[in-house]
Amino acid sequence: MNSKRRNVSSRKPPTSRNHARQARPHLIALGAVVLAALAMVLVAGMSCVRSCGRDGASVDDALRTQPYVSPYDWSQIAWEGASGDRAVLYRGGAIISDTGIDVSEFNGNINWDAVAADGVSFAFVRVGNRGYTEGALSADARYEQNLDGAAAAGLQVGAYFFSQATTIEEAREEADFLVQLLNSRTLDLPVAFDHETIVGAGRANDVNGDTLVAIAEAFCERVEKAGYHTLIYGNAHDMQRLGYGLGGAAGGREVLQGRPTWFAEYGVAQPTARFDFTIWQYSNTGTVAGIDTAVDMNLRLLQ
Repeated sequence: MNSKRRNVSSRKPPTSRNHARQARPHLIALGAVVLAALAMVLVAGMSCVRSCGRDGASVDDALRTQPYVSPYDWSQIAWEGASGDRAVLYRGGAIISDTGIDVSEFNGNINWDAVAADGVSFAFVRVGNRGYTEGALSADARYEQNLDGAAAAGLQVGAYFFSQATTIEEAREEADFLVQLLNSRTLDLPVAFDHETIVGAGRANDVNGDTLVAIAEAFCERVEKAGYHTLIYGNAHDMQRLGYGLGGAAGGREVLQGRPTWFAEYGVAQPTARFDFTIWQYSNTGTVAGIDTAVDMNLRLLQ
């Protein structure tokens, strides 16, 4: 012990320069810590600038609370035609819409030349459906006749499929069935995905929103892979299940990657949807020359 003590006491006292040399590594380490902390603060601040408001709330959250504003002035709608039941939208005195119908085998034998002469510019034809009880796939009995007749009369033609899919697999099955029926036919307009709840005991009534979005996405992707464009059809209830109108100006359009929408709402002077749409189905009791039954009427926005 004594020898150790003497070794310690015999050392020269450190000079101020030695102090500096000993302290320098500690100062460098401390500086590195401070710089790292400042960098973290700056990164957090930049992140907040990108995604937060002044009060720290997410900008995405703020956008979702903003009221929806339609790009159209629906006070400029007029009801024209012989019976005053044809919706026409104006902007600055110019017409910015046209008239269309959607049909199925239930509309009977259609005189498409008479339909065209009655001011109808486009038509969506049901190609097939899945049953809402047993779930069997069926082709529309008149889909080829209607597709051919509408095109020959000079109408722009699209198609739709009535879905009752409850899984992604069933959605893909429906899409493959439709593509097979179309058999590489050229369409002017998209293929519409039409998934509705059925009053009573529809097999797909209890599909939750997240699953329904996945079903719609799967159907559309499969149809698009075959070379067709797609759009989403539904009334307020259907579109709400898909997330449309729940997120301010964005909503379900983001969920389904911006695919256009076809909104159904009857008995109103102007649509009340809280999201953008391309087509408004405003009546299911329309009258059109060449069709003996009531028919669905649609307004398509051209601008």
